[in-house]
Amino acid sequence: MITKPRKVQTLLEALPFIKKFNNKIVVIKYGGAAQTSPSLKEKFAEDILLMHLVGLRPVVVHGGGPRITEMLSKLEIPTEFVDGQRVTTPEVMRIVEMVLCGEVNNEIVSLLNAHGAKAIGINGKDAHFMQAEPKEHAKWGLTGTITSVNPDVIHKMIAEKFIPVIAPIASDAELGHPGYNINADFAAANVAKALGADKVIFMTDTAGVLDKEMELLSSLTEDDVNALKADGTVHGGMVPKVDACLEAIDGGVKKAHIIDGRIEHAMLLELFTEEGIGTEITI
Repeated sequence: MITKPRKVQTLLEALPFIKKFNNKIVVIKYGGAAQTSPSLKEKFAEDILLMHLVGLRPVVVHGGGPRITEMLSKLEIPTEFVDGQRVTTPEVMRIVEMVLCGEVNNEIVSLLNAHGAKAIGINGKDAHFMQAEPKEHAKWGLTGTITSVNPDVIHKMIAEKFIPVIAPIASDAELGHPGYNINADFAAANVAKALGADKVIFMTDTAGVLDKEMELLSSLTEDDVNALKADGTVHGGMVPKVDACLEAIDGGVKKAHIIDGRIEHAMLLELFTEEGIGTEITI
């Protein structure tokens, strides 16, 4: 049982961080187990609300790959992967948008609002705030690479005390274009850059970046990350995560964090404690 003095000490430990991050924008990429476990969903909503109430300005960017795959399977629509990435045909794009915007985004917004937040859903087609082009000459069909993000749309929402919840769908300048399916990690990185965010946090199903002995590396520089990629320590699914981190910090975001979303209140532990729980990456 935690004694009252220990509870007070925990609050006091958080105080300098609360002061430091007051009115700062923090972009959170929400995915993995934290997005599927009913218990972790509740903890995520509580964390976002607390962050907002103590003066941070959270912006949520979510994924939804497993739900998309599940829906495509139910509808018996074939889906193909090239180099581990989904090929987004026009038929698949319709399902991607339906699931991300109509199902996942609405669910997150409802969850946050049910906990007393003031959340509102948006995707890159809204006001064309996020635009893209085909990735590598349409090798993956309507999977896109972001070309621009208009931060004014999100800044206005933040100014009105809303918590934006962003589905990673981008628009094209062409009239009637179906839009693009965007990797949620890179959507979060680009949104963080455009907003001038203080931090971007990637919630994953791993403890963070691990060394060859599978021990957590709590703090890394950009040079460290490139060296770990070069010698194969960082490989597989962690590569796009660290690449998204590098894109964010190269774009002016002060710190990028990779944290274990399977841990309850992971964001609060990373933001408001001295030790943190994941890997932070800086210039």
